[in-house]
Amino acid sequence: QVQLVESGGGLAPPGGSLNLSCTASERNPRYWLMGWHRQAPGKQRELVADITKLGTSMYGDPVKGRFTISTDNAKNTVFLHMNDLKPEDTAVYYCYLQQSQGYWGQGTQVTVSS
Repeated sequence: QVQLVESGGGLAPPGGSLNLSCTASERNPRYWLMGWHRQAPGKQRELVADITKLGTSMYGDPVKGRFTISTDNAKNTVFLHMNDLKPEDTAVYYCYLQQSQGYWGQGTQVTVSS
């Protein structure tokens, strides 16, 4: 069973920065897609960003130009660098890994507030 371990998150002021990381216990060496979704109270889960083994990345419209996803393939880890945070970025951020099947992390809270 593949496990995803998330770290990072917490509290940041508006305009501040936070970093998230997610490490998979294993990944398919031929293909994987890994990234983050988020869910705010009373809202549907939405794409934040994801990246493939080939390095192709995709971002949700609300975070384009502010968030950057990257990967350390040797460590099976993806990173989410969040800049210029806004109160509407407040949510639980879930890491996921898609290969032959999908896996989700337990979620980590990000709160943007002064």
